[in-house]
Amino acid sequence: MIPRIPELFRQSIAVKQAFLDDTRNLEVLERVLEEMVAVFRKGGKALFCGNGGSAADAQHIAAELSGRFYLDRPPVFAEALHVNSSFLTAVANDYGYDAAFARMVEAAGRPGDLLFALSTSGNSANILNAAKSARDLGMVVIGLTGQGGGKLRELCHYCVEVPSGDTPRIQEVHITIGHLLCELVEKALFGKN
Repeated sequence: MIPRIPELFRQSIAVKQAFLDDTRNLEVLERVLEEMVAVFRKGGKALFCGNGGSAADAQHIAAELSGRFYLDRPPVFAEALHVNSSFLTAVANDYGYDAAFARMVEAAGRPGDLLFALSTSGNSANILNAAKSARDLGMVVIGLTGQGGGKLRELCHYCVEVPSGDTPRIQEVHITIGHLLCELVEKALFGKN
């Protein structure tokens, strides 16, 4: 057996266990869940942004919300900000990549909507700019970060910090959080599971 295989599983489990053992994380997740349910009940939306693997996670979570998770039910408005490649590349070309997500937040965001900002470091300039734009619009900013939260922490109404500096382990917890939120939002809004 290749020793690295079980070792990687143990590392992943250890980070998830450390996250679970800090009750503050669970309290923040409960508040995020309450915000999501309230926003969707009012017909609001959730926008998601991230780079690289975090972009994939943003798109994955948005798809589970806007499509379906466990239940056949009406969709809620959730979208990842990078999915319009023509918009993204035009804005990056005309204004710079640091403005790309902020520009889409300004186009699509409304007061009371949610922005989920995914950044393992918490220091990606385009994510920070999106969070600033969202706050200026009166949106609620939810950060999914790694240990410490980086600069993003100060821009968030809620910052969910994974207790690790290892990008893959952080992203593994982020997708677990995304699945948890999708399931519980669906249950709260549509009454069964």
